[in-house]
Amino acid sequence: MTERLSTVVLMCGLPGAGKSTYALELERRGFVRLSIDEVVWQRLGQRDAGLVLAEAEFDRLKDRIRREQRAELVELIRAGRDVVVDYSFWSRAARDDYKALVESHGGRWELVHLKADRATLERRLAIRNGRQDANAVTVDEALFSRYVANFEEPHGEGEQVIPQS
Repeated sequence: MTERLSTVVLMCGLPGAGKSTYALELERRGFVRLSIDEVVWQRLGQRDAGLVLAEAEFDRLKDRIRREQRAELVELIRAGRDVVVDYSFWSRAARDDYKALVESHGGRWELVHLKADRATLERRLAIRNGRQDANAVTVDEALFSRYVANFEEPHGEGEQVIPQS
């Protein structure tokens, strides 16, 4: 039985919105941060190491890490730890799934939607795409357009909207 109620912050937003920056600040304040991108980076090594996975293999790796981190999240909730899940949570179904997971294990969730206009996101991505670290996954124009088209912006889901500029 958990002695204290765990808070789980679910990050939500498009690439370049500042999700990882926000999550890293929570980590500095004592939250445990779960990030698929960082684990992929650790397992595959740096991009310039020459290792490139086929899209299907990359997706399988991300799915495996997501399953591992879900199990870790449950253990952290049971231990009463505060957690920030540094994913994009682009679909309502994914957000609802994690909210139910958190609640079913005695935690409470906060949905933080970092919202920025397209020009701001594109400006930030141009800078980020020049970096090579776990929190700087390259997003080109075609991929960004696909993300924008498929993003299900939260409305009436208990979200806290934080405008970005």
